[in-house]
Amino acid sequence: MAENEELQEELSEEEVRQKILVADDEASIRRILETRLKMVGYDVVVAEDGEEAVEVFNKTNPDLVVLDVMMPKMDGYGVTREIRRTSDVPIIILTALGDVSERITGLELGADDYVIKPFSPKELEARVKAVLRRTLSKDILITSPTTNVAPTNSKGAKNVITTGAIKIDTARRQVYRKNERIRLTGMEFSLLELLVNNSGQAYSRNEILQHVWSYPADHRIDTRVVDVHISRLRSKLEADPTNPELILTARGIGYMFQRIN
Repeated sequence: MAENEELQEELSEEEVRQKILVADDEASIRRILETRLKMVGYDVVVAEDGEEAVEVFNKTNPDLVVLDVMMPKMDGYGVTREIRRTSDVPIIILTALGDVSERITGLELGADDYVIKPFSPKELEARVKAVLRRTLSKDILITSPTTNVAPTNSKGAKNVITTGAIKIDTARRQVYRKNERIRLTGMEFSLLELLVNNSGQAYSRNEILQHVWSYPADHRIDTRVVDVHISRLRSKLEADPTNPELILTARGIGYMFQRIN
């Protein structure tokens, strides 16, 4: 009986292992990442070109994608576009050192974060852990006393933040405008949640990266990650993204959400 119970526990743990797709045309990088990510508890599937990455993604439904930009048959941008047609799964792109345009383009297409080549496996493991934690769980605390939060049922299990036509369901991690759902990636929602839960409070780009992306304070940070995600949020939420009324620029500081009364 004890052996059966132990086996059942092992099976249950196996069932909840998160799956990561690693797509890179360099065999050495695929082998290293597959080995290291498996060692820290993930299931890993691999692809050696863009077309195979899309095929493997559709077959295996991974929880996160690690995606090289420069791949044969279809580059990382094309793969990102294909994935974003149907899925908000988190994507981390691998980009060349010093090529800022690659990073910005990948983020604009819907990637959640990037890691610069050459990189240490330990660095990538930290980025994977941080992105999965933010996109698959709700752990940004409400600190602003002005936030308008109302339970949507008698049990109070689901909370909704309403501002104008925008409704944010923090339990389901969903956003609506006049009952029409707006699709956000997990990192977009976490960024929005931070700003809304602390409405009227300005955050610097570095503070946002530390809160949402879990970048350490002493990390050399490219704050354009925040700028691109803010731009993506504005394009989805604002009536006029060029003249935002919800997500405001705090001059000399960073960004803030309009104060919610």
